[in-house]
Amino acid sequence: MSTSRVVVLGAGIAGAATAFGLARRGVSVVVVDAGLEGRATDAGAGIIQPWSVSRGGAFYQLYADGAAFYPSFVSALTGHGAPDIGYRRVGSLILSADEAELDAVEERLAARAADAPAMGAVQRLRQGEALARFPLLDPTHSAVWIEGGGRVDGRLLRAGLLAAVRKLDGMVVTDAATLEPTDDGFRVVVGVGEALVADAVVVACGAWSSSVLAPLGVSVPVEPQKGQILHLRVDADTSSWPVVHRVSSSHYLLAFDGGRIVAGATREFGSGFDTRVTAFGVQELLRNALVAAPGLSDAEIIETRVGLRPLPLSNSQEPVVRRLDVGGSVPLWVNAGFGAAGLTMGPLVGDRLAAEIVSAL
Repeated sequence: MSTSRVVVLGAGIAGAATAFGLARRGVSVVVVDAGLEGRATDAGAGIIQPWSVSRGGAFYQLYADGAAFYPSFVSALTGHGAPDIGYRRVGSLILSADEAELDAVEERLAARAADAPAMGAVQRLRQGEALARFPLLDPTHSAVWIEGGGRVDGRLLRAGLLAAVRKLDGMVVTDAATLEPTDDGFRVVVGVGEALVADAVVVACGAWSSSVLAPLGVSVPVEPQKGQILHLRVDADTSSWPVVHRVSSSHYLLAFDGGRIVAGATREFGSGFDTRVTAFGVQELLRNALVAAPGLSDAEIIETRVGLRPLPLSNSQEPVVRRLDVGGSVPLWVNAGFGAAGLTMGPLVGDRLAAEIVSAL
């Protein structure tokens, strides 16, 4: 059993997954979270389907590895007493009225299938055939069906991770934390002045990570990107309905139990930390949702959630996960910048980072 103590700043998916990875390796963990409005994890749709994305390289590989990690990750969470996180493999539909677009999607999936067994079977569906899987869709769209597509509830996932951390004797503190420079590097101060003892610190504060790091004179290439996501309710058993994407749009639909349909999402560059629901944002969400699924026209609008995605600014668009050189005796890591991919990549990256930290202590 380790006697090391790691302080994790931030309890979104990046911080909570890192904390769980540390705690299950026997490390004493303290998670500190300010509870700021706009945390991306609380608003995220929770789509787990990386294989159809056009982006390749290291980003795609991490995305695919994150999806493949989910079954063992969920098993580990369950084994440590976490409640249901809303994870289910329900499949995914890629929609288009343009057969050539779907041909390109099928070709991309075929090229990746051998290295991505989690993708499962891929099937072309003719006009109208997708209605059997998601009855509200436009029947004039054809589709590609991906068996391995899934979804997870971001709020339940976060709660499950933190519950498991507590069961492993970790602490979760809701308060603001500050990194204060000292003669020997820095210290973590919580609230009005309590300094936490730490053998290592992880900054996993999403879009706020650079603000937290600023007192130490460092920053990370991450900025907030506002995403508005609409939640609707229909009178149907939606528990097994698949995730829906349109080829020509970044918008999507996915269903949860109880008739809940999630329609997302806006991608508002340069948004700063604005968490308002706007008329233009809701109009965009409804317009795109009804193009894909006209049957939603009679759905009840439940709520609109707003999340500030930590958007990575590097050309590769990979998350920023590394040890920072700030001097002193306490090592400092950062885990941020997942953009819209956090709920897929986050559990795997957090676990890998936890292993790296343990080996360095």
